[in-house]
Amino acid sequence: MTAKVIDGKAFAARVRADVAAHVAAMKQDHGITPGLAVVLVGQDPASQVYVKNKHASTIEVGMNSFEHRLPAETSEADLLALVQKLNNDPAVHGILVQLPLPAHLNSDLIINAINPAKDVDGFHISNVGLLGTGQKAMVPCTPLGCLMMLRDHYGSLAGLNAVVVGRSNIVGKPMAQLLLNDSCTVTIAHSRTKNLEEVCQRADILVAAVGRPEMITAAHVRAGATVIDVGINRIERGGKNILVGDVDYASAASVAGAITPVPGGVGPMTIACLLANTLTATARAHGLAEPKGLTA
Repeated sequence: MTAKVIDGKAFAARVRADVAAHVAAMKQDHGITPGLAVVLVGQDPASQVYVKNKHASTIEVGMNSFEHRLPAETSEADLLALVQKLNNDPAVHGILVQLPLPAHLNSDLIINAINPAKDVDGFHISNVGLLGTGQKAMVPCTPLGCLMMLRDHYGSLAGLNAVVVGRSNIVGKPMAQLLLNDSCTVTIAHSRTKNLEEVCQRADILVAAVGRPEMITAAHVRAGATVIDVGINRIERGGKNILVGDVDYASAASVAGAITPVPGGVGPMTIACLLANTLTATARAHGLAEPKGLTA
């Protein structure tokens, strides 16, 4: 068996095009331009790349982009003051504070200072609670992207067995909740799960989000299952620095029915869903119809 490749790059391009069309209509019909504010504290190289890409993507779909780059020594009080200013700015519909923050800043305190309605990362405790109780919430971007691809692949997810390997607050837990909300039977596995291979082999949908390079192999995959690889790990191989997922792609693809590659799978969907969340937040703020197909 050769698995179908789920092309996240192409899917993300379609999502961005859909968002751009909604933004254009929102401007024309209502005179409203969605605005995304991104706050970067310090000089973390990976974060700088992410923020640059987010800015370019925001402009590309016709939204307003507000960047705030602060020095690493920024105080907690000053950062909280900026967040409050953005909360009160009607031109800003989405706020993202880039993680990780410098060690002297309390990430939970900062994230929970964001207006939940503008929390386009979906990390605020209110949004976590709303998602967990099946109510309307802002949903974390990476799990939302995975859900969109799975819905596109299957149509309906109702009744499917899903195993999520990983229990982080950013991916594992919200991914499990989204799958449960779509009527899957969900198992969350983690580093202390006994007989992990056996647990994973029950899955119609296997989501790997553990942050361990190529941990999931063909031995974990039931024949014909769909494998979603959330991991992005940089390793050295053959004298080269390369990106690999949490799934041993060649091994798993020989068994799976469908699989996301790394790079080019889940990764591109994260920024696309950030734009979708900003659009959704704007629609909700102005009492407009939410864009279909771009929410959980």
